Amino acid sequence: MKTGNLRDRFEPLGSRKEARSMKVKEILAQMSLEEKAGLCSGKDMWRTKALERLKIPAITVSDGPHGLRKQQEGGDNLGLADSVPATCFPTAGALAASWDRSLLAEVGAAIARECLQEKVSVLLAPGVNIKRSPLCGRNFEYYSEDPFLAGELAAAFIEGVQSQGVGTSLKHFAANNQEHLRMTVDAVVDERALREIYLPAFEKAVKKAKPWTVMAAYNKLNGTYCSEHRQLLTEILKEEWGHEGLVVTDWGACNDRVEGLQAGQELEMPGGGLDNDRSIVEGVKSGSLDIAVLDAAVERILGLIEKSARNMQEDYRCDLEAHHDLARYASARSAVLLKNEDSILPLKPPGRLGVIGELAANPRYQGSGSSLINPTRVDTALEHLKGQGLEFRFAPGYDLKRNNPDEELMGEALKIAAESGTIAFFAGLPDTYESEGFDREHMRLPHNQNILIERIAKVNANIVVVLWGGAPVEMPWVNQVKGILNMYLPGQGGGRAAADLLLGKTNPSGKLAETYPRRLRDCLSSAYFPEGPRTVEYRESIFVGYRYFDTAGKEVLFPFGHGLSYTRFAYSDMILSRAGVNDFGQLKVSVKVKNTGEIPGAEVVQLYVEPPPSKIFKAARELKGFAKVALNPGEEKKVEFMLDERSFAYYNAVVADWHIENGPYHILVGASSRDIRLRERVIVDLPGEEGEVPDYRRTAPYYYHLPGEDMQIPGEQFAAVYGRPLPDKGAVQGGFTRNSTLGDIKDTFPGKILYREIYKRAIPETVGEDKDSRREVTKNMLEKMLPQLPLRSVATSSGGMLTLGMVDGLILILNGRRVKGLLKVFRSLPGKQLGK
Repeated sequence: MKTGNLRDRFEPLGSRKEARSMKVKEILAQMSLEEKAGLCSGKDMWRTKALERLKIPAITVSDGPHGLRKQQEGGDNLGLADSVPATCFPTAGALAASWDRSLLAEVGAAIARECLQEKVSVLLAPGVNIKRSPLCGRNFEYYSEDPFLAGELAAAFIEGVQSQGVGTSLKHFAANNQEHLRMTVDAVVDERALREIYLPAFEKAVKKAKPWTVMAAYNKLNGTYCSEHRQLLTEILKEEWGHEGLVVTDWGACNDRVEGLQAGQELEMPGGGLDNDRSIVEGVKSGSLDIAVLDAAVERILGLIEKSARNMQEDYRCDLEAHHDLARYASARSAVLLKNEDSILPLKPPGRLGVIGELAANPRYQGSGSSLINPTRVDTALEHLKGQGLEFRFAPGYDLKRNNPDEELMGEALKIAAESGTIAFFAGLPDTYESEGFDREHMRLPHNQNILIERIAKVNANIVVVLWGGAPVEMPWVNQVKGILNMYLPGQGGGRAAADLLLGKTNPSGKLAETYPRRLRDCLSSAYFPEGPRTVEYRESIFVGYRYFDTAGKEVLFPFGHGLSYTRFAYSDMILSRAGVNDFGQLKVSVKVKNTGEIPGAEVVQLYVEPPPSKIFKAARELKGFAKVALNPGEEKKVEFMLDERSFAYYNAVVADWHIENGPYHILVGASSRDIRLRERVIVDLPGEEGEVPDYRRTAPYYYHLPGEDMQIPGEQFAAVYGRPLPDKGAVQGGFTRNSTLGDIKDTFPGKILYREIYKRAIPETVGEDKDSRREVTKNMLEKMLPQLPLRSVATSSGGMLTLGMVDGLILILNGRRVKGLLKVFRSLPGKQLGK
């Protein structure tokens, strides 16, 4: 259906924002109530509604975040079927290790160009949720455990995408840090932790890069669904941060449509049903929804459509070959050299090299779920090593689909190991271990890989482990190998990048954007992740990642910010623009960095702020600046940082504002959170009264004396920090509701039927007859995710086949009111509903 070119409705008035706003208002004035309500939900899984009468076209949105995942025409209702070929860049977790803003912007711009080629207006990326636990199944899609780093990288990515005229969707707002029961669980977070840890990345990205949309998360936050959380969506996002774009729900996240609109949620996705459109109309007519609220939402939606229409080009084509080269470059810039004992890397031909590990020939280069890209091509390390004329022997060593050792595969690998000078062992997590839809249960590699590394170490001391995976793993063999090169999930060019790094054609320059703990139980959140069915308590408060490990002085495998190079760097001449601060403009910090080695390299210079003693608990240090600097041998450069008020502030929940305490602060500069090379003191002495500083030393002493072993945080102490009684953690009581899950009802007779039908429809559509690895991964994800879908989301994701009225009828049946329920189901059938 042709709806005309929206550009024609706006361009005659020029490109001035005010003129475009006037044109939007003209269109808004011509729309009926029903048309306004209809525009507030999608047409289907990926498109907004068109309005032919007013020549308003539909626009298309598609998943990211590390490549375009535009679903093929005629795909499934869950949006997980095959997508068009696109460049698979390194995942966010890998790109974050580059600590390179310009690289993130370049990758974002490249993905945007592929969006333009496929006529996609909004890329559903980036994700800036904090890595609260290494077990979150979706950590590979997120940047960091640190909000400053995550926010800076997200802003760069957004600027890159939107520089090409394609919008972004900053997600998942907010506190969506576990996959388990993500659609119904209530994240219980104290206000200070929310403001200091879980919101700042969103805040920085919104203020600095102005994303066209922000995506509201599935979960509840402190008792209210994020999609209808007025404090989150209006008071903080729109009023405090000044976001001018629109809020879109995560797919199927809408709980109460009218409440969502009133809270600041404009667009519900996906679409396909009329239930929520009708509820908006009825709300306006009954007076429970102010028409001004609806008009404001529609105006923002029209604004998005207008911006999108201005940038679409009919015959646009991008250079996919150049994008593949960029993907390989990005992978090489993001790899982290964790260990390099005896300078075992780069490899020194002509040595007798043994390459062991299925991942060398069959790399796992991306995660699973809504970010699963159909790559244009995939490089492997094995083929690139062969292409270099390098003599080596290869053995797979293990079966990636199995956990237990295969003695025949292991025997072949051990023979090669015993006869080789150096072993490059490719290890990593299988794709069934981490994915959207479920969380990891442990931090271990498959047993067959761990045991093979340990056995090889008995016959060959020269082992380099090349690690693939989206999150930290335990390394029981860490002291038995000489080198560890962490590739993360490096995208389609990762195989060649790994080979180039091993051979020294590329110098590694990545740094960890997260702490690698020795073991899972060392994490302060480990006793409280994941939780459910009602709540997940963030009892660790602000002590996430290095903020806990460094404050508690706890030993880690590799610290936050760690990463080695094939060259060396020296730090010197640290200078502060002021020794004392009695007002806040900015404090300038400069430092010199020199490459003292023999080859070119790049160093990530990190700046941390260490606070003075206080009545309120604080982390030992916090990242407040970073810069990646490329240096030739012998070259020295000056690096400058600008610190502002927020660099020294904590969030004071008593006064509900940021607060700076007077006293001596230390500015630390180094190569990781634990490799501090330089430090200087600055005295902050701001005039006026300091105000009330919260003091929990009596009510919550745990947070002042973080233990190394006792990870159980008393509930009453967290309640003191939370500021009110903790909500009930028990199982949900009472009858079935719209928020009951498929798992809740599947043991009832009607629930069994519904679950079976949904499973039959979902799995064949996404898996089909072709049993390639990507389809098997999707099947595994769906089998774990479907039982956790709330009934309301089943309806809104059904493409109109199952209405909310039918769900309400089913609920009546499940609650023992069979006759009334059957009547409700019959009267709510899609055909009956459309005929009203």
